Amino acid sequence: MNESIRYARSGEVNIAYQVTGGGPLDLVLIPGFFSHLEIDWELPAHAEFLERLGSFSRLIRFDKRGTGLSDRVVGLPDLETRMDDVRAVMDAVGSERAALLGYSEGGPMAILFAATYPERTRALVLHGSYAKRVRSDDYPWAPTWEERLATAKELEETWGENVDLSTMIPNADPATAAWFHRRGRASLSPSAARDLILMNSRLDVREVLPAVHCPTLVLHRTGDRDSKVEEGRYLAEHIPEARIVELPGDDHVPFVDMEPVLVEIEEFLTGARPAGKTNRVLATILFTDVVSSTERLRALGDARWAELLDVHHASVRRELDRFSGEEIDTTGDGFLALFDGPARAIRCALAVREALGTIGLEVRAGIYTGEVERSNGVSGIAVHLAARVLSAAGGGEVLVTRTTRDLVEGSGLAFEDRGPHELKGIEGARTLYAVV
Repeated sequence: MNESIRYARSGEVNIAYQVTGGGPLDLVLIPGFFSHLEIDWELPAHAEFLERLGSFSRLIRFDKRGTGLSDRVVGLPDLETRMDDVRAVMDAVGSERAALLGYSEGGPMAILFAATYPERTRALVLHGSYAKRVRSDDYPWAPTWEERLATAKELEETWGENVDLSTMIPNADPATAAWFHRRGRASLSPSAARDLILMNSRLDVREVLPAVHCPTLVLHRTGDRDSKVEEGRYLAEHIPEARIVELPGDDHVPFVDMEPVLVEIEEFLTGARPAGKTNRVLATILFTDVVSSTERLRALGDARWAELLDVHHASVRRELDRFSGEEIDTTGDGFLALFDGPARAIRCALAVREALGTIGLEVRAGIYTGEVERSNGVSGIAVHLAARVLSAAGGGEVLVTRTTRDLVEGSGLAFEDRGPHELKGIEGARTLYAVV
């Protein structure tokens, strides 16, 4: 993230905003209780949330007046004034029409904007939101006025250490909790937190809901501790043709356990459901090691062997770079490397064998093509298979399995059938081939 923080003028107030991402549609993110445009990027999970939104949109974010980097001493603005701030930011970035994503208290503001400016609203997404904040006979899920007063008083008195984490992110790990508290303290003073709680307690957009005529998606977690799932259902029932998706969990914010939230938002706004996030990729794994290294060590001594290993490592890395291989690990006199093409892996192994032969080192190599898990290095059954192929290789041999051989058909590489091999820990015999 390297986009500048800028300011839009809304009446007499300066509203801080930031634009990131490069997708084809404009998406205005209207935050909940508080936000801070800079600190928002400091938690990796929240940064990932923003980057994912920006992968399919031009993401437009702002700090609401009185919070974050926007002007602070602004009194108690009503919902209409805050809605004008959305319009001012859109004008400042040249956005004529945008989708709105409002979560928590950002939802009512997004609802009012969508009803008031239908020509500027292409779609509406609401997460963990509500129609009003104080309980009534026909809206029994919200807190009572007395409970809201008590919450405002408690937050003001304990703001240095209590930013309502227990309802926002009840299962937060220590790093997330520390970030959320810092974000809250940087966004609001204790008295401003109190005033904002009381102002939000007056929110009631029930009469506005039938006037929303853009495509609307309501997302709500069934165990949300801040706004009950019945409040999400109420929104979906009273906004014409709105669709609700209920998600498991009890987190109130959308950037925790974000994957199902992001999938629904992207599909709704783009019409295409994104491929599931995965760290699994198809790759070709190369293992190498020096033949009879123990005997060479005894013959040469520690100092000379260490010098020879330095030359070995430099030679292997030179060939990896030449054939676009990725070094994953070294094991004394061996290498584990990854390639995005099997032919490159094989040619790299042959080049390593030739280069090390000139300094009197005989190497062997095992190559396997399969799915690997790319997180914290490389893992998966394919890695174990490649290691077993290496163990079956003789001095100077480059061994591959049938899959790898078949994938390089037509490349000009030639092979000799070495027959079926029982590979330790792998069920069933595998036919191996030596590159010639």
